[in-house]
This record gives sequence, C-alpha cells and structure tokens, in this order.
Amino acid sequence: MKIYVKGQPKELNDTRIEQLYLSSTDTAIVTVDLHEGHLSNDPLCPCPAERGRGLISPVNAFTSACRKRGIPIIHVRSVLREDGSDDVLGNISAWRLLFPLTGVALPNADQHALQGSRWTEFSIDVEENDYVIDSKKRLSCFYPTDLELLLRNLHKRIVVLAGAMTDCCVLNTAFDAANRDFRVIVVKDLTIGDVDLEESALHIISSHLGLVLNSGELLQEWDRNDQSTH
Repeated sequence: MKIYVKGQPKELNDTRIEQLYLSSTDTAIVTVDLHEGHLSNDPLCPCPAERGRGLISPVNAFTSACRKRGIPIIHVRSVLREDGSDDVLGNISAWRLLFPLTGVALPNADQHALQGSRWTEFSIDVEENDYVIDSKKRLSCFYPTDLELLLRNLHKRIVVLAGAMTDCCVLNTAFDAANRDFRVIVVKDLTIGDVDLEESALHIISSHLGLVLNSGELLQEWDRNDQSTH
C-alpha cells in the first residue's frame, strides 16, 4: 500500500509496521472538531477552516464504511463553558492570543466552541452508536477529555485521525496519542488545515508520530487483511 513520507508517496513494504498499524479490529476512528465553528460558511464562523466544507461528504463516506466493518467512531469536539471561564475570561488559550499576529482577522473568535451555541453543532453525520466526547477545551483531543480511557476500554491500540485542523488540533492529538503508545494514522484526504502549514504538519507526523495515507488505501488494506485471515 502507498503511504506518504515527508509528502512523497512510498510503497509500504514493512511487515512489522503493517502488523502494528493496519489491524482493523484494533482500530478506532477519531474525528476532530468537525463542527460548525470550523466548517460553517457563515461569515460569523468564529474559527473557519479554509476548504473545510469539502471534508463533510468524504468523512461521512469513510465513517459509514468503517461502521460497516465494525470499527468504532469517536467524535471529539471543543465545548467551552458559556460564561467564558474555560478560556476568554480565565487563562486565555494561546491560539487566541497568537493567531492575530498572523494577520488573519477572526472577529467572532470569542464565540468559538461556546456551550449551547450553534458553533458546537456537528457538521458531519453522527450515528446513534457512535461515541461523542465534548470535553475538549484545548488543542489536543486527549486534554482534558476521557478519550484515552475510552480507547483503553474499547481495547483499541490504533487511532485513525480525521478532521480539523491538520496543523493544530490534529497534530496535537497525534503527538499525544503517540506519546501514550497508541499507533497513529492520519488520513491525508480527510484532514484540513492552514494552506501554508498543512503539508508541514503531515511531514512531522510521518517522520515522528504515525502513518499518513489516504482513506481509500486504508479501506482497501483492511479488506485485503480481512480476506487473508479467512
């Protein structure tokens, strides 16, 4: 199968890596912040992900295919207390302080991820048997959530990440997952980020944290592995 290493396609011919990373029975899918706060086309969208709406249909197709294979889907979203105590009226998150220095204006940023607002509504399909984690309050899906507890109790050692933003929350989640000895896969065609930083983030992931590949390749590899064991 084809993976991407520092942006270059490469055939994976390593049995050990395949055994550690490509078992569908040991895998959970984690979608990252695929909510209206990033994906809405509304001009008031507090933290828009450029090209983000383009993720919705392919992510839905991928998670549907995973459900049919019995792979659990975990949706993680940022939700902050509406009184601002988690962030803007407490210890303001670093991204809110630093992002304006990039020259990109986010005039509605203070509304991002506020509990009860429309910006926390999922933009993708969430099925009854999916898992939802809505206690993410900073950049990583592991902080301060119960994602690790859930993965351990589901007996899943491989996490497949899809979502927003590649160079921010996806990258931070990949670091935290790898540091906890989960095997990480980032689905290249199902993540979106800053157009100037997205590829650099994927380069870092492929060098230090996990596999970077496309969703179609992953589904085909799971099917090949399933056929070879029957």
